[in-house]
Amino acid sequence: MTDPRWLDSTEMAAWRAFLATSHLLERRIEEQLKASAGLTHPQYEILVRLSAAPGRRLRMTELARGVVVSKSALTYQVTQLEKAGLVERETCPSDDRGVLAVLTEAGVRCLERVAPGHLEVVRAYLIDRLSREELQAMTSAMRRAEEALRSSA
Repeated sequence: MTDPRWLDSTEMAAWRAFLATSHLLERRIEEQLKASAGLTHPQYEILVRLSAAPGRRLRMTELARGVVVSKSALTYQVTQLEKAGLVERETCPSDDRGVLAVLTEAGVRCLERVAPGHLEVVRAYLIDRLSREELQAMTSAMRRAEEALRSSA
């Protein structure tokens, strides 16, 4: 067995900064979404992805991949959104086994109401704190990490 490649001080600083910032930002986003609409962050992301999809509908499997949750976790979140009248489920017309999540008009109105506050949090605590160059570097780095994670799954 080989010895682990321990993190050097620069790597450890980057890792700890990423962890602290991602946890704090996630907590702030959750607080804002709960206060303004009673939504969780995954629920908000579901609404956003559905709003951007053609016909405001996506297959559940595609939605789970985009939101980065398990199928069972997505099913739970969509059920909660259904109870609130923000999402409906439909059978996929091209595949009887497939299920579509569909954004309702109430879901659209909810997003219109909640999105400005969400954007305010994202801008205040992340986007507006970084230069254009830093944003580009962050995007590049995070996409490489995402690609590695998705390809190993």
